[in-house]
Amino acid sequence: MDAHLRDLRYFVAVAEELNFTRAAERLFISQPALSKQIRQLEELMRVRLFERDRREVRLTVPGEALLPIARELLQRWDEAQRAVGDAAATESSRLTVGMSTSVGRGLLETLRNRFTERRPGCDLRVRQVNWNDPTAGLADGEVDVAFLWLPFPGQDDLNVRVVAREPRWVAFRHDHRLAGRTEVDFAELLDEAFLALPESAGRLRDHWLAIDERDGRPPIVCATVTNAEETFAALESSGAVVLLAAGNAEIYRRPGITSIPVTGLSPCELAVAWRPGDHRGVIRDLIEALTPAP
Repeated sequence: MDAHLRDLRYFVAVAEELNFTRAAERLFISQPALSKQIRQLEELMRVRLFERDRREVRLTVPGEALLPIARELLQRWDEAQRAVGDAAATESSRLTVGMSTSVGRGLLETLRNRFTERRPGCDLRVRQVNWNDPTAGLADGEVDVAFLWLPFPGQDDLNVRVVAREPRWVAFRHDHRLAGRTEVDFAELLDEAFLALPESAGRLRDHWLAIDERDGRPPIVCATVTNAEETFAALESSGAVVLLAAGNAEIYRRPGITSIPVTGLSPCELAVAWRPGDHRGVIRDLIEALTPAP
């Protein structure tokens, strides 16, 4: 039986970290599962690759011999997948970016400018997807990459890179009891009627209801909304409130709706996500276009 590339990735991670716990965290697997895979690789190769005790992990001489070869094999395989993906794309390729809310923050302008420099022949398109699909079309293949708020169902199955981290605010109608306030502690909002994302949004729905900060008190949900326009229509016609990101409070500023910061809440995170199996160079270029230069 031959070793799998997965086994080599596990080996390289342990060899670089020299710590099974850190390597497991890096690989997003459990430490016992990682230890089991390394033992199986050692049995397959009939050598010990690591010397380990309670204090430290060290490469053996066979392990040191395998490390550069394993790294090269993994790099060559990644290059092969990118080459195949690029070969399958046409010269005037199209890349679709999914999102559920306007991302603002200069991200789209930055993306378009930097990405066009790298891929002038690529047609970059944006598709708005309702919150019924918390992956904004990424899970079912409708889009190639997506701007998503964390956390969301299926997040562990995708590659995710955070591009913005900011406080949560609360929005309400101009005649709400909080009108005139410059900020509010979340404890004062526990008995408010909230607008909520669809049940299918899972952990993302919980995040925008601040479930983790309620100390077990269930939220009062007065309506479910599937997009930004429904949200503001519901705010205008009711006394409900809704949590939103600080940046989105500015994007969706409109007459009759007020937004103020909320203290006592963890920040929210906006990320760009893509499928792990998509090794096209055009995807890599798009992700790098969103990464600030050092």
